Amino acid sequence: MRKMFALIVLMPFVSFCQEENRIKTIYPNMVGDIEFNKETDKENFELCYEKYISQYFNDSNGLEYKGGKGTIEKEFAEKYKSENIENESGLIRIRFVVNCKGVTDRFRLLSMDRNYNEKVFSKSITDQLLSITKSLKGWKVKKYKEKEIDYYQYLIFKIENGQLKEILP
Repeated sequence: MRKMFALIVLMPFVSFCQEENRIKTIYPNMVGDIEFNKETDKENFELCYEKYISQYFNDSNGLEYKGGKGTIEKEFAEKYKSENIENESGLIRIRFVVNCKGVTDRFRLLSMDRNYNEKVFSKSITDQLLSITKSLKGWKVKKYKEKEIDYYQYLIFKIENGQLKEILP
């Protein structure tokens, strides 16, 4: 009887541990820290605080780019070559790190269809968006308690049949 009771009491803990491991493997690039990847990231990209990278919105200042969001939209309007590709609709998020000097790296892409299901877009779309995002050089340095900090930033692109319709945030 004691063994049965112990089994019933311990079962949720065992299940919980297994669930946590499953979640980590299913969502490795969607949330949390962006770890260095030697295959895609620059080796010489330096962070001020490797252990703490803030979110861009933590200081309530929102998106901070020289010239504002309009400058980013203008860059994409000039450089993105839209193609009319049927069924290439949804959202593409590019998340990256801006270091304490305003330099970017560790770019990660996540894409989904209109129903928020994972989707793989045409490389002609994702390669352009990634290339233009990497070329943006006006990210402002953020400070916390007078110290320059590293922070996560993202851009979300609304795509309709291959056409770039909107950039968020």
